[in-house]
Amino acid sequence: MYVIGIDTGTQGTKALVFDLEKAVVVAQSSQSYGMVEGLPEGHREQDPALWIKAVDATVRDCVKQLGSEVARVAAIGVSGQQHGLVVLDDANRIIRPAKLWCDTSTTEQCDEISRAFGGSPGLIELAGNPMQPGYTASKILWLKQNEPQNFGRIETVLLPHDFINYWLTGVKRMEPGDASGTGLFDVRNRCWSKEMIDFIDPVLHRVLPEIGSSRDVLGPIRPELAKAWGLGTHVLVSAGGGDNMMGAIGTGNVNPGQVTVSLGTSGTVYGVSDKPLIDPQGEVAAFCDSTDQWLPLVCSMNATVVTELVRKHYGWDHEQMEKEVASAPMGAEGMMMLPYLQGERTPSLPEGCGVLHGMNLTNFTPANVMRAAMEGVSLSLGYGMLRMTELGFEPTSVRLTGGGAKSATWRQILADVFGLPVVALKTDEGAALGAALQAAVGFFEHSGESLSYDEIISYAVVPDEATQCEPDEERHEFYQNLLAQQQYLVETLHIPGFL
Repeated sequence: MYVIGIDTGTQGTKALVFDLEKAVVVAQSSQSYGMVEGLPEGHREQDPALWIKAVDATVRDCVKQLGSEVARVAAIGVSGQQHGLVVLDDANRIIRPAKLWCDTSTTEQCDEISRAFGGSPGLIELAGNPMQPGYTASKILWLKQNEPQNFGRIETVLLPHDFINYWLTGVKRMEPGDASGTGLFDVRNRCWSKEMIDFIDPVLHRVLPEIGSSRDVLGPIRPELAKAWGLGTHVLVSAGGGDNMMGAIGTGNVNPGQVTVSLGTSGTVYGVSDKPLIDPQGEVAAFCDSTDQWLPLVCSMNATVVTELVRKHYGWDHEQMEKEVASAPMGAEGMMMLPYLQGERTPSLPEGCGVLHGMNLTNFTPANVMRAAMEGVSLSLGYGMLRMTELGFEPTSVRLTGGGAKSATWRQILADVFGLPVVALKTDEGAALGAALQAAVGFFEHSGESLSYDEIISYAVVPDEATQCEPDEERHEFYQNLLAQQQYLVETLHIPGFL
């Protein structure tokens, strides 16, 4: 039996075919695309039609690779970039380009929503999360205020993965995981917040889709699409989810205690919880996951974007970078970097910048600068982990994914910062694999058979034991002290407006 996983992101779409019996990827394809150009500062938009073209092209390519084995495909799952706003008219046509998660043009709308509910504390009390510029709610209000003609045409509001699901099946529905990133979703009760919808516009009660369980399949693929792809009309499409929710499944993170740390351009720390984990400070996002549990999540805007900047500045390849950072001592001889080159979400520093502190005549070396950059990012992620534990989350181990996971030195730094074992995965397919595994679980449940996430993950998501890093108690204590220094420096610079 084969299942297809599709991951549609900001930069491109990836599709893979996973063989459930052999637990291997048997076909994969990807396609890149760009954003709308020439927009004002802070605006980030993309034509949803690009996603459809990319899904069509990558799935067709995978099917071609399968040849006669295509008849074994039983289900499809979709992962999508979170928070994006897709609006359709009464003929189900795309009204305008989607405003994306990285669009920061809606800060005024965020402030307006927050003021209406007593600031972040009021919003957290009401629905579990403060309002962030990335969330979908502020984008909807922005559209109402800036493009009223387009707003008046809306018949359906979808998120990116829901839009692809609709194209695949003709069904419009959301699941709690991705919906919890809209800012309109009550994460405690797993339903739309009536108060927030009424504030933005009561029409949303009609145009927002119903919420269904993440475990329920959406339905079979449209017959005409099945025919075009050479698939059977019995092929089912699962509920899908946001990229972080699917990334959790794809890294085997489906039970409380497991933590996933993603080291891409940005960084994330998240773990599954069997109850809502609400942060009164609003630093930990109180999301739902895509297995009908919850997914407390901390996002950092700055991860490999920082280390890549330093690497390219010195003209190193990745092998040389690894050699240099490994040669530098822990703590970079007193040099510390605040790595907030793109502003920051956790801690909340939307106007933040990078700071290199503690330089002197002896420690200002390329190796130390790189070590300070890598440690600075790791400590920022460590701050996020600390906030989660302060809320009652009890981490046991870390699964590491993303480009940064390839660095042995970085893996050890993270183990020592977290004080937890850290391991990378043999197959780092992330969200696309998670989408495929969710599709498999959904298919069997729909067929009246039992396939638990624990069962499928036990053989489909395999840690690479050669990458295992154990924490050292003395180094952990050192980094805990360094984290306290980092946060003191952040507060000292932020209060007078220097950060």
